[in-house]
Amino acid sequence: HVHNLGLAITFRDALDGALDMGADIIVNIDADGQYDPQEISKLIAPVVDDNADIVLGSRFAGYIEEMPMSKKLGNKIATKVASRAAGKHFSDAQTGFRAFSKDAAMRLNIMSDFTYTQETLVQAVNKNLRISEVPVNFYKREGESRLFPNVWNYSKRGGSTLIRTYLYHKPLKTFLILGGLVFVAGFMLGLRVLLHYLTTSRVTPLLPSSVFAAVLLIVGFQVIILGLVADLIRRNQNVQEEILYRLKKDRNAKK
Repeated sequence: HVHNLGLAITFRDALDGALDMGADIIVNIDADGQYDPQEISKLIAPVVDDNADIVLGSRFAGYIEEMPMSKKLGNKIATKVASRAAGKHFSDAQTGFRAFSKDAAMRLNIMSDFTYTQETLVQAVNKNLRISEVPVNFYKREGESRLFPNVWNYSKRGGSTLIRTYLYHKPLKTFLILGGLVFVAGFMLGLRVLLHYLTTSRVTPLLPSSVFAAVLLIVGFQVIILGLVADLIRRNQNVQEEILYRLKKDRNAKK
C-alpha cells in the first residue's frame, strides 16, 4: 500500500494476493525480525501433512529471548479472552507467525481494520477449520514497535474487535443471555410486587418497583427478539460467505 491502511487490511490484501499467485500454503511472519524464517518448514508441516488448516507459531510453547512484562501479561490475557471467545484453547492467540492452507485462506473474511489475530481464530473455529500450534523461538526486537507502541491502546481496540467478532458469529447466544438476565431481573422484581399485593391487597409503596419491573420485562423481551432477528441475518450472511468462498475457489481453479 502507498499509505498505511492498518495491519488487518494489509493482512487481508496479502492473503488475496497470495491466492491470486496460486499459493497452496501461505505463511504470515512479522517483519520485525523476532521470528526465525528457518522455522517455516516446521510451521507448515501440519498443513503439508493435511493435519491442520491453520498453524500458529506459539511463543509461549517455545523459547522467548526477551518480552517486556507488560506485553507478556497483555498477550496472555488476550490469548485467554480469545480462547474463551473462540471456544478453543490456544497458548498464543497473538502470534504473528502463522501458516494457512489455500482453503483456509479462501474461507477467512477479515472485517476489522485494526488487527487480524483474534478475528481469524474466532472465524476459523466457527467455520470448523482445523487449528494447531507448534513451538517457535521468539527473539529480542531491534527498535520500537511502529504498529502498537501503546499497550493500552492496542488492548482497547483489540478487545473491541474481538467483541464485535464474537457478536457477529454468536448473536443469538449473546442476546439471549443479555435479554434473559434483564427479563429474569424484571420477573423477580415483579414477583416481589405481586406477593406484596396478594398479602396487603395494595401495590403501594412498591408502585415504582412495579413500573421498573414492567420496563425490565419489556426491555428483556425486546433484546431476545433482537437476538432472533440478528440470528436470521447471520444465517443469511453464512450463505453469502459460502457463495463468496465458492467464487474464490472457482477463480483460483482457473489460474
